[in-house]
Amino acid sequence: MNSLGELERSIMEVLWSTDDWLTVREVVNRLSDRNLAYTTVMTVMNRLVRKDFIRRERDDDGRTWRYRPAAGREAYVAELMLSALSETGDRLAALGHFARSVSLEEAEALRQALPHGQEPS
Repeated sequence: MNSLGELERSIMEVLWSTDDWLTVREVVNRLSDRNLAYTTVMTVMNRLVRKDFIRRERDDDGRTWRYRPAAGREAYVAELMLSALSETGDRLAALGHFARSVSLEEAEALRQALPHGQEPS
């Protein structure tokens, strides 16, 4: 999984913040504090489509593209975590270190997320 650059992350945050399909103009308007050119945002969003981070479809008028995330923020973070695990020579040691660093509440959430019959002993 590819990590996101700073502008890509900002665009994804905008898209993750709504359930609606957004146009490039709507994303630019929501990034108004960044003072970005429309064409810059459009180029980055098209790159995100090619990377499979976002999907696009034509608006009802057939002229305007609308965009939305291909997956939620949580799925992206999970993919980053799996990618990080693949970088280590000892996945089990890395998982053990991670498990010892989470809160009790997070550890319980992990335990509950395991498929039935795969709880740790």
